[in-house]
Order: sequence, then C-alpha cells, then structure tokens
Amino acid sequence: MSQSRPARDEPAGRFAAVGRAAANRLRAARGRGVALAAGALLVAGALAGAAFLLFGNDDGRPPLPDTRARAYKDIDACLLTDDKGITAGTTAARVWQGMQDASLKTHARVSYAPVTGKQSVGSARPFLNSLLQRSCDVVLAVGPAEVPAARDAASGHKDVDFVLVGDGGGHTAANVTSVAAGDGLRAAVAGAVEQAVDSRD
Repeated sequence: MSQSRPARDEPAGRFAAVGRAAANRLRAARGRGVALAAGALLVAGALAGAAFLLFGNDDGRPPLPDTRARAYKDIDACLLTDDKGITAGTTAARVWQGMQDASLKTHARVSYAPVTGKQSVGSARPFLNSLLQRSCDVVLAVGPAEVPAARDAASGHKDVDFVLVGDGGGHTAANVTSVAAGDGLRAAVAGAVEQAVDSRD
C-alpha cells in the first residue's frame, strides 16, 4: 500500500505543477497588458495636454479677435496723384494722411494710384478710369493733370463723390467737393471723405 501511493500521486503532482506554471504565465501576460495599457494612456494624456497648451484657452472662454485687424466697410476712397505718388513733403502725402484719418473713423478702405509717364490730362484719364472701374466710391485727385481729368469725369459718374484738391471751386456738380491745398489740408480732406462715406450709410 505504501508503495502504490507515490505512483498514484505522481500524475496529480505533474498536473498541479503545469497548472501553477500556466497560472504564472497568465499573471505575467496580464501584467504586461496592464503595463501596455497604462503606457498608452500616459502617451494619450501627454498628447492631449500638449494640444490644449498649443490650441486651448486656460479659462474656457472663446478667443478674443485680433485687435489689430480692422473690419472695413464696403466703401473705397481712391486717390489719383501725379508720378511722385505720396512721397513725403508733397501735397499728395498730406492728402493721403487725411484719407487715412478718415479711414480710422469711417472704416472705409483707402488706396492711391500715381499717373506714370507723361503728365497731361489725356495721360491721367486711363488711370482715373481704372479707379472708376474698380468701383471707387470716393475719388480724390491732386495734381495739375489729375484734377482736371477728375473734374471732367464727375458729370458722367453721378454715383461717385469727387474731392478735388486745389481746384479753386467754380463747379456746380453735387458730387464734387473742392478742398484748398493750403494750411489745414489734412483735416479738410479727412472731413470731405468722412462726409462722403457717411452719406452712403
């Protein structure tokens, strides 16, 4: 009897050892899976944190618009100058400053175009026509060739306001304003442009 017991218990002992080894392998595999899952969560958390720092707000409010960006009205004021353009010290430079002042108040867009080549009324007309084709709502002109070209065009473009610098007046068209080229030019131009833009609101 004592000799037969070890023989019967030996297979059971082998099965127990195999079971223990399998259980240990399962535990080890489960530990690796948990470690992998934890690592994946850490990586995902780090990515989410980086994205929040780069693109998110700390206080949860929507971002404020850039204060440097100005919303413009759909109104254009365009300046026609001689071939010197808006070079510092010229009358056109002071007119341009007045236009910029008016743009700050009215939010109208401002631009300028110099007449290149021969300085004559005939040469100025194509440049003026290009401003009118660009749908400029207010056309300012400064220069000995540019002002007469604009004055001649005013009667055929009643929907456009013309501001003529140094024109001397003497016209009767309702859409033409004359501004003297002397002292106070910048403020006078700003006022004329503001009035023209405000009349379109």
